[in-house]
Amino acid sequence: MAQCVLSVHEFIQDSFVPMIAVLCSGEAERVTRKNNLNFVELLRPFCRLTSEGHIRDPNNQLQTVKNLRICVSNVVTSPSPSASLGASQNRLLSEVVFSCQPQEAAQTTAMRTGDYHLNLNVTTPWFEAYRENFLQSMPASDHEFLNHYLACLLVVSSTEAVPVEQFLKLSQEQHKIQHSGEYTNPKWFIPNTLKYYVLLHDMNEGDEQRAEMVYEDMKQRYGPQGCYLLKINSRASSPEEEEQIPDPWSQYLHKQNLRNQVSRLVLNLLILLQPTMQHKPVEWNAFGSGLHCSPNNTDSLAAATGNHGTCLTLNDHDRIRQFIQEFTFRGLLPHIEKNIRQLNDQLVSRKGLSRSLFTATKKFFGGGKVPEKSINEPKSTYGLQYPPEAPELQIRKMADLCFLVQHYELAYSCYHTAKKDFLSDQAMLYAAGALEMAAVSAFLQGGASRPYPSHYMDTAIQTYRDVCKNMMLAERCALLSAEILKSQAKYSEAATLLIKMTSEDSDLRSALLLEQAAHCFINMRNPMVRKFAFHMILAGHRFSKAGQRRHALRCYSQAMQVYKDRGWSLAEDHINFTIGRQSFTLGQPENALQAFRQILINDSRQTATQQAAFLREYLYVVKSVLGENESCLPQLPLPHIHSSATRVYFGHERRLAEGDKQAATHVSLDQEYDQDLSVLWCQLEEQLAASANRGILPSNFQATQCCLNSQTNNLHHPLAVIEEPIIVEVTFRNPLKVSLLLSNLSLLWRFSAGTPLGGKESSEQIAEEMITNEDTSAGEVSILTKPSSTIYIFLDWCLDPSLKLSIIPSICFMLLLSQKEEIVTTEIIKEFYLGSEETKTMLDSMIIRGRQDLKIQGPRLNLTKEDKMQVRYGTDRRLEPIITPPMPLMEVFFLQFPTALLCGEIRKAYVEFCNVSAVALCGLRVASTHPDFFTFGSQSTAPFTPPSPGSAENCSAYVTFPTPLHPGSMSSETLVSAPACSQPSRVTEIPIHGGTLQPGQSVRLPLWLRGPDQEGVHEINFLFYYENTEKGLKISHRVLRHTVFICASRSLSVQASACRSSASPHHSLDDKGSGGTLVFIDVENVNASESGVREFHIVQVSSSSQHWRLHKYINPCNNYDCRLSSRERAKLCFKAMRCKPHEGSDGVKEYTFADLNLGNERIMSSSTPCGDFFFSCRQSSVLEQVNSAPRNSRSQGSGHSDNTASDITNIAKKCNELDLNIIVIWKAYVVEDNKQLILEGQLHVALQTFGKEASSLIPKEETQEMMLLRFKSELPPPVILPYPELSQLIRTNLCYPETFTHHFVKESLCLVPVTLTLSNCSLVQIDVIIDLRHKSSSSESLEVHTSFAWVGQTQYKLQLGCQEVVRLTLQACFFRAGVYNLNTPLVFAKPAEHSTLCESSQQTASPALIIINNACPLLS
Repeated sequence: MAQCVLSVHEFIQDSFVPMIAVLCSGEAERVTRKNNLNFVELLRPFCRLTSEGHIRDPNNQLQTVKNLRICVSNVVTSPSPSASLGASQNRLLSEVVFSCQPQEAAQTTAMRTGDYHLNLNVTTPWFEAYRENFLQSMPASDHEFLNHYLACLLVVSSTEAVPVEQFLKLSQEQHKIQHSGEYTNPKWFIPNTLKYYVLLHDMNEGDEQRAEMVYEDMKQRYGPQGCYLLKINSRASSPEEEEQIPDPWSQYLHKQNLRNQVSRLVLNLLILLQPTMQHKPVEWNAFGSGLHCSPNNTDSLAAATGNHGTCLTLNDHDRIRQFIQEFTFRGLLPHIEKNIRQLNDQLVSRKGLSRSLFTATKKFFGGGKVPEKSINEPKSTYGLQYPPEAPELQIRKMADLCFLVQHYELAYSCYHTAKKDFLSDQAMLYAAGALEMAAVSAFLQGGASRPYPSHYMDTAIQTYRDVCKNMMLAERCALLSAEILKSQAKYSEAATLLIKMTSEDSDLRSALLLEQAAHCFINMRNPMVRKFAFHMILAGHRFSKAGQRRHALRCYSQAMQVYKDRGWSLAEDHINFTIGRQSFTLGQPENALQAFRQILINDSRQTATQQAAFLREYLYVVKSVLGENESCLPQLPLPHIHSSATRVYFGHERRLAEGDKQAATHVSLDQEYDQDLSVLWCQLEEQLAASANRGILPSNFQATQCCLNSQTNNLHHPLAVIEEPIIVEVTFRNPLKVSLLLSNLSLLWRFSAGTPLGGKESSEQIAEEMITNEDTSAGEVSILTKPSSTIYIFLDWCLDPSLKLSIIPSICFMLLLSQKEEIVTTEIIKEFYLGSEETKTMLDSMIIRGRQDLKIQGPRLNLTKEDKMQVRYGTDRRLEPIITPPMPLMEVFFLQFPTALLCGEIRKAYVEFCNVSAVALCGLRVASTHPDFFTFGSQSTAPFTPPSPGSAENCSAYVTFPTPLHPGSMSSETLVSAPACSQPSRVTEIPIHGGTLQPGQSVRLPLWLRGPDQEGVHEINFLFYYENTEKGLKISHRVLRHTVFICASRSLSVQASACRSSASPHHSLDDKGSGGTLVFIDVENVNASESGVREFHIVQVSSSSQHWRLHKYINPCNNYDCRLSSRERAKLCFKAMRCKPHEGSDGVKEYTFADLNLGNERIMSSSTPCGDFFFSCRQSSVLEQVNSAPRNSRSQGSGHSDNTASDITNIAKKCNELDLNIIVIWKAYVVEDNKQLILEGQLHVALQTFGKEASSLIPKEETQEMMLLRFKSELPPPVILPYPELSQLIRTNLCYPETFTHHFVKESLCLVPVTLTLSNCSLVQIDVIIDLRHKSSSSESLEVHTSFAWVGQTQYKLQLGCQEVVRLTLQACFFRAGVYNLNTPLVFAKPAEHSTLCESSQQTASPALIIINNACPLLS
């Protein structure tokens, strides 16, 4: 149960108090009426005693009476309300509960149990008011005496002519009411009722001396303890009095206003029901309220308006308080004490008789009981009544007197004794009353050893309810027991008791008891939250049936705290629906709308019919609230908007293809967002911005974001351009199973001319300049063009459609989309017919106009410790763009752009740049993920470029010259400066005339394309960059994206290798004697036959290098026609020579292009597009090496830390470097649509090292096979030093005669001169050691004779300079004829100034065989 203002002891004591009757003369009533009060109302605030009283029990023990309160009321002689008048009593209680509503600022307590956070009412004053009025409204009963009158106050005014005569009349009237038998009401406690005579003296009217004389006469007649002189009205009633006297009567009279109104209705009903009544009631009191409603006194003083006690002073208040105390202590308590003694003496005198004899006598003579039941009724009924002098009633009467004066121990003993007698007599009503009060008396015995006998209460309640059929007494018993159990923290037992008392006969009682049971569940040691909520809902339902809508709403609202967001969707729907209806009925439309919104917002599992009913209720409430006021747009709960999925697009949507033109793809709302692709575009834009800013990325660089979504960076205000549309894509979802129809959708916006990016204007100034289209006045401001709207959108249950709304700003600064969206109409559609007027009329009553806010929540912050400990979200400004001044807008179109190419195929296309804005643009650049895929050509080759696309199908993309074919002819050379054809990065400047594109101007440029070297589908991205001619704007540049997909098919496979020639250096044309180099090119047709290519023709082989060039084509058969069909292969051999380095005007080495044509035409490989693609492919490989360099450098650094080893490795690498690029130009003959087409292309092979083969095809990345799990780590591979690579430092060559004839008969030794040539292949000094004593042990040398010797000096130590050639003359001595291998000298070489540990033997060439013939063969 909820907390109460009174404690349990105070509540029980105030429920059972001594009842005092009042009879007043007419003059006395007139005196008290000056204060807008009658005499009973005058005494009521002072009826609680502030001091202690004392009485002596029958054992002469002093008993203390604390905090005693008496109840003073007028005498009412009307009959008790019968069962037919129960409705009026229920109405009275209902009005009391209705008038006691929870205040808006009522005290609540925040309770946290588990994961529930509840705000509950601390107290329930409506329940306490109900309980108080219920107990006061209980009529007097014959089976108990607690609410019978103990005394009667006879009040007479001192202004009466003969006051004593008036006292006599009042005394006789009281005696007549009690003893004549004409009146059944009121009930009197004992026959000898205490009469207390009160002389009321008006200090302003009467003679005080006369009043004193009358009072003295009264003391002589009635004794000093039986009368009292009460002086009141010490001041005249004057509104000008400035003294403010407290009004203690208002709190008591306010509670009775409602009771008074109902009392009049009941009085009139009594008069109508009893037209033949012979006597008239003296005064009628509605359930002890003290209200005068007799026919002689019809005006209600309690309901009178104005101040109360206007003629009373504070001294008068003290006099009244003193009067109550004197009456109680000197009159009432002694009277009760005397009656307790008398009753005790009577009972003690009867104890001398045997109990069995006494019982038997009672049974034989009937005990004086009067049975009121029929013979057929069972003996256990409650209809048995005792006469007033019955000893059982005397015991009960004594127990009640002891209970009223707080002598609970003696009261319990008497109740217990009476209980036994009543049970033995089967008097169940009397027994239940004795059990009830015995339990209460046992509880009120403070410190007593006996516990609270709750089973007494349970038996009493069951008897009242089931046997006696008296729910009023059962309810009183339950209220007392529940309060006692609550004080003992037995909340479970109290809740069970309260729930048992609910029934269908009284909804109000059931509602109040269920609510208190719910509070018991929540106040338990382990709160039962769900039981609390469930019983709150039951209480709210019974409140609603009882007409208590406000209390029903309160109960449902408190229960909602438990069920909200817990997955109880059906329960939530029921509670919200009830809250909505009750709120709307109570005139709370906002709460009703909120409740119905919750039903529609949550994902409901209701049926379609129920959802339609919910939606109809909501629409009805909205239309009722808004009425004809359409300017106020309510927040609509439907349809659901995926706010996080909202996308904002800035700019015009891309054009579609126009004829042969293909527009750039750019960015559109139809594309899915890819995080990796977005990072790629950002990197390309950074490269473009750095290229435009002299290689440095601007500090205020911000990547362009044309389309914003939940995955983009939305921390900054996006920048939009004036007169360009802003498109907002909103995704809807209909959570209901009822279809919806939306129409006339548009965006709401707010416009601010402030400075949102850190400006100096305050927020107040910005708010003053805020303009919006939410009101009609905004339509007069030319800020936006008329936004596009959607006429109809049909939302079905299972669909999640998206809608695009756009606006076009016409002035600058800041525009806020207000994060709002206006949904003008929402309709329920069950059967939708287009063009049906009848259907339209039916739906018009269900149409509402409203709005929905786009509230986008930023990403969850998770950077700092505070962010991780709390739930914080960042900002999302995608709907807060800043409108900037005009910017150029460019569109790009592609013509004759292919979708499929052969690997290495060259195709010529055209690109058209159009400036569609009113602002000139400049700084046009493009960056691509595949810079080797395209070229715009170089300035040096501009004269050779046709001005417009040719129409001939076989028009060559190369620059060609007719050249006659001469066998053994040398290559033609061209020097080209590298910077003129290559770019430092992936960025390419677009060569437009003047560098500026004026408004409305367009330019068309040729674009050469080359198929990728790897087969498959390639995604190629272009990012076009351009700037405004006016600098210093918020948007520094703009970009345009384009993505193409190229399907590359296999064409030719070119594999090349180079090796040093074994010819003697003096035969070489090289001035330095380095000798020639042979280049072998293996070409294979790997194209699939189904592609339509008939054959490939190798038309030219070119080279490009700064150090080498192809010299001539070695063709023994002089067959220059090289045609390859499917799967055919050809091997070409060329001789390469080292060329002299050439430096251009800017100090950069130039590239030497050498062309060897195999046909009748020579293609200039140094011009566009051949040279451009060569440099772009070379630059791409360089970029790839740069990107992978850090990783390789780390791996190398971990393996080799010795500087000496690193230097030797570099020397060896430089020695073996070749740096020769081979360009193979081919033509392919394709038959397509019965037409023969000639395709052209070129393949690149980069020879970097001697002896290492290079290929033009890039192998596909194969997926790695899954490795077996190894539990034992393998040993690391041994570190191999790079010293064997030094074997290429020195090249050796032996010069000797192939045959030599010697006459061994004449001379046994044959000496043959041999020349050893040593060539330094490196660029550093080399120390060389030659050892002629070495004997070869190789398998090749063992097959020939080795029995010869070198004579003369057998070991040499030389130092060779950079690329120096040294010749040594040696002598070989043979002993007999035969075939000998002269390649036995061992040559050691090491770089100068290095340790000897670096020496490494040099590799030797093939065996050098010499034939020694004998001049006399017979002797050989």
